Amino acid sequence: MTPLQIDFGKDQQEPVVGIDLGTTNSLVAHMDLTHPRVIPGEDGDRLVPSVVTLTRGGEIIVGNEARKALISEPDRSVYSIKRLMGRGVEDIQEELKLFPFRVVEGSEQVIRIKLGERTFTPPEISAFILRQLKANAEAVLGVQVRKAVITVPAYFNDAQRQATKDAGRIAGLEVLRLVNEPTAAALAYGLDKRRDGIVAVYDLGGGTFDISILKLHDGIFEVLATNGDTHLGGDDIDNRLIRIALEDIQNEWGEDVSHNGEAVQLLRRAVIEAKERLSFVPAANIEYEFKGRKYQREITRELFEILIADIVDRTLGPCRNCIKDAELAVEQIDEVVMVGGSTRIPMVRNAVEVLFRAKPHTDLNPDEVVALGAAVQAGILSGNVEGQLLLDVTPLSLGIETMGGVVSKLIHRNSTIPASATESFTTAVEGQRNVLIHVVQGERELARDCRSLARFDLKDIDPLPAGMARIEVRFLIDANGILNVTARDARTGKEQSVDVKPSYGLTDEQVEAMISESIDRAAEDFKARQVAEAHVEADTILAAVEKARKNDAYFELSEEERREITKSVNELLVVYHADDHLLIRSKIEQLNNVTMKLAEMMMNTAVKSALKGTKI
Repeated sequence: MTPLQIDFGKDQQEPVVGIDLGTTNSLVAHMDLTHPRVIPGEDGDRLVPSVVTLTRGGEIIVGNEARKALISEPDRSVYSIKRLMGRGVEDIQEELKLFPFRVVEGSEQVIRIKLGERTFTPPEISAFILRQLKANAEAVLGVQVRKAVITVPAYFNDAQRQATKDAGRIAGLEVLRLVNEPTAAALAYGLDKRRDGIVAVYDLGGGTFDISILKLHDGIFEVLATNGDTHLGGDDIDNRLIRIALEDIQNEWGEDVSHNGEAVQLLRRAVIEAKERLSFVPAANIEYEFKGRKYQREITRELFEILIADIVDRTLGPCRNCIKDAELAVEQIDEVVMVGGSTRIPMVRNAVEVLFRAKPHTDLNPDEVVALGAAVQAGILSGNVEGQLLLDVTPLSLGIETMGGVVSKLIHRNSTIPASATESFTTAVEGQRNVLIHVVQGERELARDCRSLARFDLKDIDPLPAGMARIEVRFLIDANGILNVTARDARTGKEQSVDVKPSYGLTDEQVEAMISESIDRAAEDFKARQVAEAHVEADTILAAVEKARKNDAYFELSEEERREITKSVNELLVVYHADDHLLIRSKIEQLNNVTMKLAEMMMNTAVKSALKGTKI
């Protein structure tokens, strides 16, 4: 079947396509004169399975052909590669238990996957999928496609987003924008739905789950909060059914076929077909044949729902947290949008309806809605769609480490992006020439309890007295969620910047753990911060007193006054390492009081010196 071609006139702008680079399937869409439309491939199928195979002849094939080869050539094929994007070996141990990824030994910093006799990185494999989508679009649009908007899960962090952009570049695409998948879905529905209100976007796909709360007003789509699980989706349901079937087969046949790649892939296909039928009929058979032997088992919808109940429940916790983060009550949410193939399951739809107390929208094809939204965003960027603006949020707070190991947060969790924040800091050491900027991510009060993202030096600043220099630190998160940090000496204009691209990504479990831990240990953290800040104040006044003791004014004090200063210094040093910030501050106040006269005398001397010889 040959797809219909669209003829572009010479005055029309260069097309920008929207791409849903999915874990299970990928799609490409384009904004035509009225609506976004998904572009089919050469076989007429609009869904391109995210499967890549290296044939024995050395050719790379993608999509349905690769999915067929997955059965006969499992050691030369790979699927669900999105799970490895921007992650390190330590992060993917769970995936390695469930998926036949063949990670090459020595892949510590950059994962490499073995396909036959060759090795590829996850971005390179994703680039093959993107090239196929690019070719599909070019065949239909009749022009070269060089620009794209690509969607990513809302919980993809900097490394995962950067890996996605890298895949686009390898595929010959300029990635104009990365858009969160739930946000893209909201754009697709925003074309013909209400323009004002609060919308929840529930996205349960093949490999990831995302929930976003969005505010729609006068054409502006603002994400109030996001949450989710980057390791939860239809794949988990498939794997649960496969494990049960494998146990049955071992009991019936007396053979364990779980280590045979071809056998497992044939079983996966049979399980998926039965699962999909169960969304429309009360019972379905898993029908499987391998090497002349047959296995069959009926799965009723009732049994199916019992088997997957905990997986569905796992999606509801992030939903409740997201509503809380958005500072809303369930009653304030006007609409719920369902996205992802797994939302066709009646139990999922019922659970969402009960939680949100509203019938979810399923008007658009849940497999296609993200790609359609990406096409809308592409249309906005190319100028074909006017009057709409898109804002996303950052899921964790970002800041820098300051004196005492305390975190100064510049951009707070759930801040709207693109975003920027600037704050001024100063030096702590006399004549300091270099300043270390330590960028951290997290909700805890102390840097040691947060995630370190980057360290860099601002060098050759003016060697001024402690506290006199002014260092401006600027955080900028671009539309793709990539963080740029710049430190600038306000006096000299010298600056240093870094793009934060962490080697390893955070799973959503780690993000949730960081947030939960910050809540559970809030009181403890606040106390630790108060003690740390008290230590900084103590260091400052002790350094100032030590310097003052060398000033002529100190020797003009009475012996009793000097003795009081020494006594207060010693008392502060005694309590310095206590964990009672009130006690430390009381001794700081005491030392401050007994040195007040000395400070006044030093100030008078400095003023007299400055005015000497000046005529008024």
